[in-house]
Amino acid sequence: MSSLALRDAIYERSLLLADRFRVIRTIDIAAACFPERTFKAALTAAQRAVRGLVKADLLRRYRTDRFQTVYGLTQRGVDWLADHGHDAASSVRRVSDMTNPEHRLWAQFLVICAWARGLDAVTEAELLQRLNATARPGSTKSAQAATTQGYITVDVHRHGAAVRKHLRPDAIAYEDRGGGAAWFEVDRSKRGSDRQADLAALIGAIGSKLADGKVLRRVVVMCKSERIERDALRIIEQLAAEANEKVLMEGRQHIRRYDDGVYEIWTAVPFKRADGRTALVDERIGHVIVQMLPTWLPKVRIDASNKWSTDGWFEDNYLPYKRPPTTGRWEAPVSPLWSVNESAVEGADG
Repeated sequence: MSSLALRDAIYERSLLLADRFRVIRTIDIAAACFPERTFKAALTAAQRAVRGLVKADLLRRYRTDRFQTVYGLTQRGVDWLADHGHDAASSVRRVSDMTNPEHRLWAQFLVICAWARGLDAVTEAELLQRLNATARPGSTKSAQAATTQGYITVDVHRHGAAVRKHLRPDAIAYEDRGGGAAWFEVDRSKRGSDRQADLAALIGAIGSKLADGKVLRRVVVMCKSERIERDALRIIEQLAAEANEKVLMEGRQHIRRYDDGVYEIWTAVPFKRADGRTALVDERIGHVIVQMLPTWLPKVRIDASNKWSTDGWFEDNYLPYKRPPTTGRWEAPVSPLWSVNESAVEGADG
């Protein structure tokens, strides 16, 4: 009975994931249900769950044009969730029409990884829904439009001119300490000049308030290839060279390299002394982090044929991003199924 309760808890969490994101991978279930385990153990458990879900026709398997295996929620899966007190909608028709959902898959994977660290996190589409839901009914149409268009407004410098532009993240995570936000960019292709300028402007906005009053503390650029990673690092190094030549004062930033792919953002903030005089004190206000998307993890095989690394899982301080030691390493994830596991153990002991 206890093992059935645990199985149902895994099924419920997996199906709710499919309902929320409409399309999922096995690695999403591994991160959502088993983040406290080593990667091979988490993947083994997730594969076992997926086999059961597909066999019961609760999830349906599809193959994308890029040869990725993905899953959609069936009507039987919807009925199963209804029996367990959840409203849901089938996604198989939508998933069957998807040709290359890679970008959305990685964005939602980062969100799931943030959940595993105990953070509130949403994708771009979910963020827009939140902003629309919180827009005040009495506000003007232009104000509501501004809220839904972007999460931050920046001055983008192109060809010697500054253009005001609304930017939105691919995913966003909120950290409890100080109400800061980590902004995720999923870079699957090389940035053109316009998107490079957008990234530069976004980095310059670290420390600024977002549309909902949260403060942008981290910009995380997740790169699909080493070439894309080098381009992102080059943009940051160029910004650092330009900014660090100027005297650090209020309203200006310095960018200091802390580690491979990790940069600290500093500015000067006013500090009132005991004698009433005001002085400027250097203060770190955030980070820019550039790292590779763990594209190798979905390719790992449990059997002896595996040739892919399992590095980059939760125990490696890698997901949802490399946290600098100065802010404290990530704490180990706790099983979201812990209470069910505990009941199963107690039942076995009884």
